[in-house]
Amino acid sequence: MLNRLRLPVAVVALLFVNSPFAAAAQRPAASAEQPEAARPTAPQMVLSDQDSRETRADFEALLKRYPPSVGRVMRIDPSLMRNEAYLAPYPPIAAFLQQHPDVVQNPGFYLEHVDYEMWNPREPEDARSASIRAFQEMMQVLAVMAAVGTAAFVLIWIISTLVNYRRWYRTSKVQTEVHTKLLDRFSSNEDLMAYMQTPAGRRFLESSPIPLDGPARSVGAPLSRILWSLQAGVVLAVASLGVLFVSNRVVEEIAQPLFAVGVLVLAIGTGFIVSAAASFVLSKRLGLLDGPREQAGVTGA
Repeated sequence: MLNRLRLPVAVVALLFVNSPFAAAAQRPAASAEQPEAARPTAPQMVLSDQDSRETRADFEALLKRYPPSVGRVMRIDPSLMRNEAYLAPYPPIAAFLQQHPDVVQNPGFYLEHVDYEMWNPREPEDARSASIRAFQEMMQVLAVMAAVGTAAFVLIWIISTLVNYRRWYRTSKVQTEVHTKLLDRFSSNEDLMAYMQTPAGRRFLESSPIPLDGPARSVGAPLSRILWSLQAGVVLAVASLGVLFVSNRVVEEIAQPLFAVGVLVLAIGTGFIVSAAASFVLSKRLGLLDGPREQAGVTGA
C-alpha cells in the first residue's frame, strides 16, 4: 500500500519542479544572489599629469639601478614588460609594474627618457669650454676670410695682368703698323739711312712698345719705400702688443696660440722697421736721397 502511494507523489513532485511555478519560486533566490556576482566594478582612478610624471621618475630611478640594456630592450620591445620569464631576474621591476599597470599600457611615455644620456648625463658647458669653443669658431672665421681674400687677390691680379697685356699688344701692333708704313715710303736705302741718322728717326726706329709692367720706376728716390716699410712695421708691432695683452686675459688653452701669434707678428713688424732703417742708411751713404735736391739746385741755377 505504501509503495502505491510513493509513485503518485514522485510524479507530482517531478511535474512541479519542471512547471513555471518552480521557476518563479527560484527567481527571487537568484535575484538575491545577483547583486553580489554582477555588482559593477568601480571606475578606475584616472592619473593626472603630475602623478604620471612622478611615476615615470620613480620608474627611471628604478631602471638606473640596473644595466642600461634592461631599459633599452624594454623600450624596443614593450611586450617584455608582460613577460614573466624576462622579468624573473628583476623582481623589483616586476613588482613595480604590477603596482603600476599604466606603465605597461603606455610604455612610450614611461620609457621616453630611456637612452644613453639617462645613465651618462651631459655635463653643462662651463665658461672655460665656452671660451675655447668661441676662440675656435673665431679662428675658423678668420681662416675662411683669409682664404676668400687670397682668392680675390689672385683673381684681381690675373685680371689686371690680362688687361695690361691687351693694352701692350694693341700699342705694339699700332707701332709695328706705323713703322711698316713709314719704311714703305722710302724709295731707296740712301733715304732710309739718312732718316735713321737724324735724332728723330733714331728715336722713332729704336722705340719699343710700352713695357708690360708700366714705366720704369726711378731708383733715385727710395724714400716712399722706406716710409712704407716703417709704417707697416709700426702697425704690426702695435698689433702684436695688443695680441700679447689679450693672451694674458684669457684661459691657458687660448693664451698659448695667441702668444705665439703675437710673437710672430712682433718679429715681422720689427723686421720691417729694421729694413726701413737699413734702407735709409744705405740710401744716405749712396747719395740717393740727396740726388733730387742737387738736381733741383742745378736746374734752378
